[in-house]
Order: sequence, then C-alpha cells, then structure tokens
Amino acid sequence: MTLYLAPLEGITGYVYRNAYHKYFGQMDKYFIPFINPNQFGHLSSKEKNNILPEHNDGMYAVPQILTNSAQDFIRTAHKLQQYGYGEVNLNLGCPSKTVVAKGRGSGFLAFPDKLDAFLEEIFEHTDMKISIKTRIGKESPEEFERLLGIYNQYPLEELIIHPRVQMDFYKNTPNWVVFGGTLKSCKCSVCYNGDIFTVEDYKKFTVAFPGVDCIMLGRGTLFNPGLAGAIRGEAETDKSTFEAFHNQIYEAYQKELYGEKNILFKMKELWSYMAALFTNYEKYAKRIKKAERLTVYEDAVEALFAEQEILES
Repeated sequence: MTLYLAPLEGITGYVYRNAYHKYFGQMDKYFIPFINPNQFGHLSSKEKNNILPEHNDGMYAVPQILTNSAQDFIRTAHKLQQYGYGEVNLNLGCPSKTVVAKGRGSGFLAFPDKLDAFLEEIFEHTDMKISIKTRIGKESPEEFERLLGIYNQYPLEELIIHPRVQMDFYKNTPNWVVFGGTLKSCKCSVCYNGDIFTVEDYKKFTVAFPGVDCIMLGRGTLFNPGLAGAIRGEAETDKSTFEAFHNQIYEAYQKELYGEKNILFKMKELWSYMAALFTNYEKYAKRIKKAERLTVYEDAVEALFAEQEILES
C-alpha cells in the first residue's frame, strides 16, 4: 500500500513533517499545506519556509495550491518549479467557509464550467505533474458524476478523493458508494482519503476495495504518528520514539515562533489529537490545555510520558 501524508493547514508544516520523517518516515509522499497565491505572486514567509528544499530533505514533497485563478496557479507552479519541484497538487477539498465563500477549495466544485476552463488553461501552460485532491461535490454526491467527467479530460497525475461533500465538513461518514463507482470510470490513478484512524479502519477499507493501492492519511496520523507503520505491520510505536518526536517539534517551534503564547498554541493543537494515544490521558490533556507558561506545559507533558503508556493501534 502506498501511503501519503495529507496537507493539514497550520499543523503539518515543515516542522511537523521533518520530525515525522525522522522518527516514523513511513510516507511515500508528503503533501505541503496549501499555498494561497496573492496578486503580487509572492510567497509568504510561512509558505516559503514550507517549500524550501532544505526543509524537505529526503522526502518526496508535493506543494499544494489553493486558487480558482488559472493565472495564479500557473505563476505559482512555475515558481515552485524553480525550487526543484516536479509535481503540484490542486486543492479542491478544503471545506472551510472562508475558503468556500471565495469559490476556492471545495467551493470551486459548485462551478463545473469554470473549473473545466481553469483546468484546460493550467494543463496547457504548466509543464509539471498535476494531481488533484477533491471532495465529491459541494452540496450533493450526485455532483461528482459531472466533476469526474471533467477530470477525465485531463492528464492528471492522480486523483485523491475524500468522498464527502463540502457541506459535510468532517461529519457523517465517507461515501464509499460514490468512491467505488469512481474506480470503474476514473482514467487516472486514484488515492483514497477519509477516516482511516486505526489499523482496523484500514483493514475494513482494503476488504471493501482490494484494488486500491494508495491511501492518504490525515487526522489518523495526527492522532497516532505510528499509524502508517502499524498499517505496514511494523512494531508498535514505543514511548521513547514518540517522546523524541514531540521534543523535536517543541524545540523547533521555540526557535521558529516568538512568544510563549504562540508556541503553546501550536503544541496544544497537536495534543488535542495526540493525547488520546495514551492511557488515562484526560487529566494530563486538561493540564496541557490550561497551561499558560512553557514551564507548566513541560511539567504536564513530562508527567504524561512518565506515568502513562501508549495504547496499541
């Protein structure tokens, strides 16, 4: 099974990716959280840090672009090509209301004619591999038949499908009926994304779709960085490895970010996922969440590692 790390805005930036790659290193591709092109064609400092080759050393990294402007996509793709990238990914999956309101991400799916014209232009003027991460519609799964017909007109590197509509956000369950139908008619390689949180989830998926050989892991990896290894049948994550993984992220954020509040925000966001990986984690998670100083945070984390164990995948 080929495994990808999903691009999760604000979380799986280069700090997280580098720590993950060093201590777990199970992903065949790492998708970089989206670049939002601006009218001047400049990358923000965060975007530039995310795509710098030295910040993605030793991994196959794919930058993602979020836009509904073909010119902005083409200009950004060309800039990424100058940094040595040979593949870019188009974000047609983000369900955020602020993104959708601008007709971007999964909001772009509501305008199939415009999307078709957009794809025609970017494929004509971009000399790179282009993949798409998509939802199956904005409001209804029935929208995907037409969307797939559009995708099939272009030489996509692959189609990564999260089988929910935009209005689902992350509620309800992925629509495996629509996903299964896609496998029969999609002209390019298909990768699945959605609600693979445990090895048991993975096994259920492979039983349902034995012909699928690519899965993108997102929130499941945040909950358990050892998930990919467990899927591949490797040994369970040991606590010392997980602690070293945490420490690298924490130390990197202390160098990158200014002010305790900003560092704590980043680490608390990670622990909102990771804490449940431990036995009897609740009181420790509460202490981490309430921490307003780094010393208090460090004491809470140290106690969690010392007093609790990691659950099996």
